[in-house]
Order: sequence, then C-alpha cells, then structure tokens
Amino acid sequence: MFVGITNRPRPYAWGSRTAIAELLGWEPSGGPEAELWLGAHRGSPSRIVDPEAIGGAVDLEAWIAADPSTTLGSYAHSARLPFLLKLLAARSPLSLQAHPTAEKAREGFRRENETGVPLDAPHRNYRDEHSKPELIYALSERFEALCGFRTLTEYREILAILHRRAAGVQVAPLDALLELVASDDALPDVVEWLSRGGDDVDAVVALVADLAARPPAPGEDGRFDTAFATAVDLAVEYPGDPGIVVSLLLNRVSLRRGQALYLPAGNIHAYLSGLGVELMAASDNVLRGGLTPKHVDVPELLNVLDFTPRALPVLTPERPSPGLEVYRPTVPDFVLVRFGGGAPATFPLHGPAIAICTRGSVALSGASSARLDRGSAVYITPDEAEITLAGDGEVFVATTG
Repeated sequence: MFVGITNRPRPYAWGSRTAIAELLGWEPSGGPEAELWLGAHRGSPSRIVDPEAIGGAVDLEAWIAADPSTTLGSYAHSARLPFLLKLLAARSPLSLQAHPTAEKAREGFRRENETGVPLDAPHRNYRDEHSKPELIYALSERFEALCGFRTLTEYREILAILHRRAAGVQVAPLDALLELVASDDALPDVVEWLSRGGDDVDAVVALVADLAARPPAPGEDGRFDTAFATAVDLAVEYPGDPGIVVSLLLNRVSLRRGQALYLPAGNIHAYLSGLGVELMAASDNVLRGGLTPKHVDVPELLNVLDFTPRALPVLTPERPSPGLEVYRPTVPDFVLVRFGGGAPATFPLHGPAIAICTRGSVALSGASSARLDRGSAVYITPDEAEITLAGDGEVFVATTG
C-alpha cells in the first residue's frame, strides 16, 4: 500500500528560509525552515493526506499505533518505525553533538527514570532507550560539517601555528592548552577541560578566536586555513563558546552534491551549512558539546564519545542497477536508496519504507502503484515486498536494513 504523507518544516532558528521550499516547489513560510520530518516520531509525525483511505488516522504515529501489523509488518512487535527521514537545510551551524550506543542509551534511560528525571526536563539526556546513528546525503553543491577527531599531532601543529601568529600578544592561556595536549592520550582531558568552561577556558577561547582571524605568519603552508576560518565563523555565531576551540580538534568535511556521510554512535559532529537528506534511527538521545545555549552534561558527553581519530566516514553507495544508489550503513536501523531517473530499477523491501520525490515525476509500483511528483511523499507498507521506480525524476527511499 502506498499512502500519501506530508508535513510542515520545523522552524528552528538555524534553518534556511528558502532551501527546502525551493527544492520541493513549495511556497516558503516566511520564517526559518530547518527540517522536514517524514516519519512517525512524536515530535512531528507526518500527516496522512487522505485519512479516510486508512481508517481515519490523521498522522503516521496514530496509524502505526492503531494498526502495527499493516504498517510495520515484521516490526509490529515494537510498534515503532525504527527510522526517521528528514530534509535538513542549515543556514547557520548546529550544536556540537554525539549520540550513544544502544547499550549506553538503555543504561542512561533506565538511570534517569530511576532517579526521577522528567522525560521533558531540559537537563534530561536520554528520552528513550535507542541509539541514534545517522547519515546525511548532500543535495546542495556543498554541505559543510565537522565530524570526528583529528590526531593530537595535527592539533599540536594547529596550536603551534596560532602561537607563531601571536607576536606581541600574551600567550599564557595558549601555553596552558599546549601543555595539556603534550600527552598522546590527552584528548579526553582536553575536551573535558574545554567543555567545563571557566575563566581559563574563556581566556583561551578569546585568544584562539583572535589569532585564528589574523593573517598567516611567514612560512605557514595553509593546511589548516579552513580550520581557522571555521573557528572565526563560529566565533561570530557563538561568541565565547568553548566549541570554537573544540572545532579545531575536529575534521572539517565539505561534501559535494551526491556524497553521503555516515555518523555512527559516539562520533562528535556538527552540521555547518547546506541542504541534505538526513536519515537516522528514530531517537531523541543527543549529548551536546558546545555551540548551543542548551544543556551540556560534560561527564555523560565524555561517556558516549569515541575519541579514536578516524578517516572521514564518507559512505560509498552500492549501485545494483543503473540509476539506483543504495547507501547501507553498518546498522540495521535504516538504508537510504536514491533513484536518479532513467531505466526502471527494482529494490527489495524488508520492512516499511518512506519515499519522497525531489525532482520531476517517478512511478512506483509493487503489489500496488503510485506516482510521485516533485514535493510529494508516500509511506510504503511492508506488504509491497519490493518496489520498481521508473521515470524522469529523483526519489529518495528510506527503509529498514
């Protein structure tokens, strides 16, 4: 069964005012439009276009609750759609954040329940017992992000460059940070010190923001120019925030259109700008690490972070047939499929799915059929078993792994 769904973009302050509307051919609301949610998440469940066609349920959360067998198939025992599909349009940076593993999510959720922390409390870390891995597919020509830790060797080089730029400036705060990073296992200590804040950290943040904005010192090779430019931009958006200095610990990623980034549990990241398709496990568990006025729980952040420096986690798609790309991460929660037009292509389904058309017009067929035009979306029940896509357009399909 193909059931039409729709939703309104979430008006978070960091959102673009035009990007999602221009992509889908919609009229802009006039305010920020940060994320369009397609799923059953209680925060913004997708609305059913024709409730009468499925017994009267007005949104996807209500339909799943009323008929989990039809809507979820083999996932009916959980009564939960395991993924959430979004269009994300960032005009300004989002917070630094990381997400827990499933084990840590279960432990944290149980612990906060036992200690009586209300589910809606601003200082609550775990609002459910699920992990929240995610991927982002770049729709804009560039999608900018911070993702994962650099090596401490690189960080020492960055601090040394800033030190050389500091002619005539008191560098005692920077010397303290250089001393802290001298050990090869210092990364958790550095993040903890910066995240806790205080007068010493404030002095380092102010000095780093100043030095990052200065012209290069003689002999600089330019390898870290983008990192310094990022710190300068963040200092404008979040003056005095320790995340400005933490950003220099992280890899800057510039995705081209059509590239995807996979962020497993524990990977610290922040989206900076751009339009993308985001697919994640349906969870609210976020541990923030800066660039935000919201609650930052430093001990719990350190508990979930993976401090291992790694290569950039760009996710290479499978291409089972012409025009079809399958982005399959290492978790079973979700798979993202992109159909880019051309000859018909078929993809098997092992659970429920959601599809949205971002260009042209595409026919979908399985046990039944539907047509998606630009800006329209459908929920696909598991009994379709497989879908064939055909037409001159672009469709993204989120489904289970």
